[in-house]
Amino acid sequence: MRSIMIGCTLAVALGVVGAGLTSATAADWSTTEFHFQYGELDNAFAPGSQDTFIWTLQHASGWKYGDNFFFVDMLMPEDRNLDAYAEIYLNLSLGKISGNDLSVGPVSDVGILGGMNYAADANVRVWLPGVRLAWDLPGFKFANTDFMAYLTDNSGGEGAAPREGDSWMVDFNFATKQWELGPTKWNLEGHIEYIADRSNEFGRTKEWILAQPQLRLDVGELIGLDSNMLFAGIEYQYWYNKLGGDRNESTVQALVVWRL
Repeated sequence: MRSIMIGCTLAVALGVVGAGLTSATAADWSTTEFHFQYGELDNAFAPGSQDTFIWTLQHASGWKYGDNFFFVDMLMPEDRNLDAYAEIYLNLSLGKISGNDLSVGPVSDVGILGGMNYAADANVRVWLPGVRLAWDLPGFKFANTDFMAYLTDNSGGEGAAPREGDSWMVDFNFATKQWELGPTKWNLEGHIEYIADRSNEFGRTKEWILAQPQLRLDVGELIGLDSNMLFAGIEYQYWYNKLGGDRNESTVQALVVWRL
């Protein structure tokens, strides 16, 4: 059953990308990336850690009334227990819809946001309605603060995550503009999220803080490819109360990104 769910997750993601690529002329902008990461990740609820490979398909695009973002992670720890995790967010820009300039100070726009998170192995679905503040910050390509309800839709049961109550979350997501260091070009991007604690069928799931900044070097330009095509670097992951448990994680993962 899990392999079927993983396959369906990939099929939907690839279908969305395919639709986006074939209708690229309808988008204001569109970016699709393939990521490869490798590092040692902790078990959230038991002692020990495993070397883990992660393959990611990530897509973002903007259109007449807003923007879209999603990613699908395929995780393979050294025990080869393959898992899939996906997130998708759809943002409607009130500035674009109204045709008015909604900027106030450093806030450049306000959006109505809808999201969903899905974990195949744990059989978890989370719905994330909310509001986005887009920021106009010096040195940043984009910066957003998302305020969302965290509405769980998992049934629990053997081998799955326990049933949980609802909560709320805040996420800051960003990407800096490239900066030059000698002949090289670098940028920093990622997100930091806070999710409040919530009840579950066995007690409580603790609040957590997850930070995943990526430091990227544009290596494509150094080897004769187009700029902004091939990147290498690291992703640093800090997770306080990983997955709502008692374990804190601090790890560095190797990162390679291919941008279409």
